[in-house]
Amino acid sequence: MAFAGWNGLLPLSVCLLLTCGFAKAGKLLVVPMDGSHWFTMRSVVEKLILSGHEVVVVMPEVSWQLRRSLNCTVKTYSTSHTLEDLDREFVAFANAQWEAEVRSLFSLLMSSSKCLEFSFSHCKSLFNDQKLVEYLKERSFDAVFLDPFDLCGLIVAKYFSLPSVVFTRGIFCHYLEEGTQRPASLSHSPRYVSEFSYAMTFKERVWNHIFYLGEHLFCPYFFKNALEIASEILQTPVTAYDLYSHTSIWLLRTGFVLDYPKPVMPNMVFIGGINCHQGKPVPKVSHCSFSTLKVFWLRIFKRIPY
Repeated sequence: MAFAGWNGLLPLSVCLLLTCGFAKAGKLLVVPMDGSHWFTMRSVVEKLILSGHEVVVVMPEVSWQLRRSLNCTVKTYSTSHTLEDLDREFVAFANAQWEAEVRSLFSLLMSSSKCLEFSFSHCKSLFNDQKLVEYLKERSFDAVFLDPFDLCGLIVAKYFSLPSVVFTRGIFCHYLEEGTQRPASLSHSPRYVSEFSYAMTFKERVWNHIFYLGEHLFCPYFFKNALEIASEILQTPVTAYDLYSHTSIWLLRTGFVLDYPKPVMPNMVFIGGINCHQGKPVPKVSHCSFSTLKVFWLRIFKRIPY
């Protein structure tokens, strides 16, 4: 019931947050991510369009969900891979999850690394389109609305020196804490992949520190290609902290109902919601009496051999 309520208020909440700084309808550049990440973000973008804002969505020509039409300006850029390449890598990623249980952040990211390389390469293709870059520069946008998972939206915001509004469920690794300069108490806040509760034993707290150190060792390696692309585009050495700390507002689709209480910074806003389509009412079903159910189950049990 909580999710249903959140999904209904989600577009309204984001619209209010995005429009509070504009005296009139503003110009918003949207840099989405493909797949399930686009489902919830799309509903917010549609509400912003209906509110009178001038919205420009930048997306790759090859995608799963982004190809669906929007009632706004859509700019596309070519990619070096095909839809078949995306399908093949995603099937390989999905099969890896069935074959072996994901027990660590390392195994999760390694199994998805090839699939995410396509997302990382999108940004290079975007900035290779000089005509598109000039168009975006001339539009003088007020802000960039982005999903930070593939880093491209963060690179675009930094390249054009625009305020950025991040729309996400969360960020693996430690970049949420670093980007917002939020205190991270490892003795009380379990890491995302630890599966610990907030009431950790001494042994669990030690392991929680080990998980945190593991993130610092592995995450720079995982984002190496993306950061190299960012450094090439921005023509200066770039770290993940440089990109995430540029964020103006963090719209987090979560809350303390889903996650354990943690320190919150002023630019972090909990708006609820999850990665899914808008919920639909449960269809009405006919009621049957207890006696009818009893007869039904007895008939089933009689057919099951013991």
